[in-house]
Amino acid sequence: MAHNFWGDELPSRVDLPPEAPAERPGYGRIDFEKLPNTRDLGGMVGADGRHVKHGHLLRSGTLGFGSDADIARLRDEYDLRLVVDFRNLIELSELPDPMDRIPQARFLHAEIFSDQQVGVTQEHTKTEFEYRLEALAEGDPIEFMTLLYPHMLIDETGIEGYRSFVRAVLDAKDGSALWHCYVGRDRCGMGSALVETMLGVSRDDILNDYLATNLYAPIELTLDSPASRCYFEAVEQTLEPRGGFMGYLTGTLDITEAEIAAFRERHLEP
Repeated sequence: MAHNFWGDELPSRVDLPPEAPAERPGYGRIDFEKLPNTRDLGGMVGADGRHVKHGHLLRSGTLGFGSDADIARLRDEYDLRLVVDFRNLIELSELPDPMDRIPQARFLHAEIFSDQQVGVTQEHTKTEFEYRLEALAEGDPIEFMTLLYPHMLIDETGIEGYRSFVRAVLDAKDGSALWHCYVGRDRCGMGSALVETMLGVSRDDILNDYLATNLYAPIELTLDSPASRCYFEAVEQTLEPRGGFMGYLTGTLDITEAEIAAFRERHLEP
């Protein structure tokens, strides 16, 4: 039986990545006190075999989980200058980011699913949109999530949210940038896939980074819907007519090749 970082036994149905590569031990997990799934993209292999610089690009769960020491480390050690929150307004009100303790950082709310659209609060009040998807999935939670995942990227709210996120990351020239949803799995996972695509990371490494959430997020926050290969593949299938993740970036989100090239020069080792 596989276990996560916390020693929890994971059911056999949970997809896990292979052992982390030597250049990115622990899939970049940072040893914070109370932030369980905050990870540095540094060490990933990008375009032309160049490695992503350490300490610049961070993925996470909500910063509201963090201890005072965790937030101080982000502020001082990582010089955090950009925080992007993918959650909806109700989620923000339930557990806000402690931005008052990171005064140098810009905060961007890049909502991916609105409260009205899907009701993705921790109470998870169902909406008409969710009932429709659930009816299509005939009550199967895996099938439901497989249907839901592509909507993060192709619905109007998601397109605007990810466009503003990518633009903010492209514009961040100093310090580090961090993006998160609630546990750092779904909305954060797809945002990370977009950033990693811009960096030239391979498809398999992007997938493994997404699945690594199952290693580091507490089981009570993930067992109902862990990261899954089939969810990732559902997004790939949906984006295929748009040219995959890269076509989505350049076509749907209007990111230019010149902007991507400049991003690589800034965040990849020489």
